[in-house]
Amino acid sequence: MSHKKRKKIKDIHDDNNIEKENIEKYGYPKFCFKYLQEVSFNKSNDFYFFIDFLLRLKKLSELGWNEINKSDRHSYGYELISINQIRQNKLPEIITKDMKTLTVFRANGQNKPFIGIRNGDIFHIIFIETNFGDVYNHH
Repeated sequence: MSHKKRKKIKDIHDDNNIEKENIEKYGYPKFCFKYLQEVSFNKSNDFYFFIDFLLRLKKLSELGWNEINKSDRHSYGYELISINQIRQNKLPEIITKDMKTLTVFRANGQNKPFIGIRNGDIFHIIFIETNFGDVYNHH
């Protein structure tokens, strides 16, 4: 992996663990699907779920990071989970060995999660859990 690519991934790692006081400076979230894993959609034929998910992304984009930070994790907020909870054997290169947590948002009103990494105002969506337990262990 090139030095430039390692630096970019390190910057993403640093921003994923951003302090709450600094969240406000980034404005509104932008969602990136570059690292989305196939397990997120290959077993689902529930197109209503994905419509709800798109509406959730639209709402999060309208709220902005400041309001998201104030919201409950089961509403429009988020929580952190340990990378060790992820059931997938192969993780994308954006997840480096020194990373300990991933950020979890709710994808719809049924609390099904989507999981990713924050880099400034960009949220890289890595997993969308269309069925509870497909992606990570909910303890």
